[in-house]
Amino acid sequence: MSLSIGIVGLPNVGKSTLFNALTKKTVPAENYPFCTIDPSVGVVAVPDERLNKLSEFSKSAKTVPAAVQFTDIAGLVKGASEGEGLGNQFLSHIRETDAIAEVVRIFEDDDIIHVNNKVDPLNDIGVINLELILADLQTVTKRQASIGKEVKAGKKEAVIEASLLEKLAKVLKGGELASAVKVDEQETPILKRLCLISAKPILYVLNTSEAGKNLDEIESKISGPLVKVDPIFEKGLGDLIRKSYEILNLITFFTTGADETRGWTIRRGSTAPEAGAAIHGDFKDKFIKAEVIEWDKLLSAGSYANARENGLLRTEGKEYLVKDGDVIEFKV
Repeated sequence: MSLSIGIVGLPNVGKSTLFNALTKKTVPAENYPFCTIDPSVGVVAVPDERLNKLSEFSKSAKTVPAAVQFTDIAGLVKGASEGEGLGNQFLSHIRETDAIAEVVRIFEDDDIIHVNNKVDPLNDIGVINLELILADLQTVTKRQASIGKEVKAGKKEAVIEASLLEKLAKVLKGGELASAVKVDEQETPILKRLCLISAKPILYVLNTSEAGKNLDEIESKISGPLVKVDPIFEKGLGDLIRKSYEILNLITFFTTGADETRGWTIRRGSTAPEAGAAIHGDFKDKFIKAEVIEWDKLLSAGSYANARENGLLRTEGKEYLVKDGDVIEFKV
């Protein structure tokens, strides 16, 4: 499943340093704005002790973790929504991602330039979010102008969209992210088509680099999920990866055997055939049934034979919703 987290922030807050620490992939991290012009992409293993335990259990020849994709994106500056700095590139690249990891500089360091000449984490968050909001307001306003004829013609979907656009415009003009708008079942696919940046899930990544001050106070004033990292000393990276996985609404199921133990990435709420498609497209179309057991119950049973004998191994059909940590064998 190709879902990505865009690493976003002002210039010189540690985005590329964080990306390097996450992926061990070399990208520019020099001390000047806009050093990262083209987005770099890295696929990162999700830390999961369950995978290793299952691999040991099966004496697997190969162990393959679930993964999440990170994209390192050029730094944003005030005025990006109007094309300042590399604003247009920034906005187009972030629009292509599924969620945002917003890196916020907490540390003080006279040797590392701050684009605003002052380290002020809450102000930095405000600058970034405002640019996302302004970019989205442009999108919404443009769409409102083009949908008028369809609304006058009484087209049902256009009427629903016009109502949604009105709600979005009100929230955005009030300085709030598009994610603050509550949408119903009919509006959800329309919102998705609009590709609004501030509707994406945001994880605030506090870059402490061992020099953070007033961290508790800053944390208390941030509205949304957050994680603390020190990319230089590679602290907090596991938490960041797991949190990123969570905000994408992803879970992991496992397949295990002598050849391989693997973690598979799917969206929460996926049915068994949909989960099977993560392995191979035919598994969805030709799905018959699935044998399912929770990973810890399999380990406790000691073997598949014992699990089956004790009624722990279940047979599930097409309507089964796969749970995080399920070990599954698909029958097609």
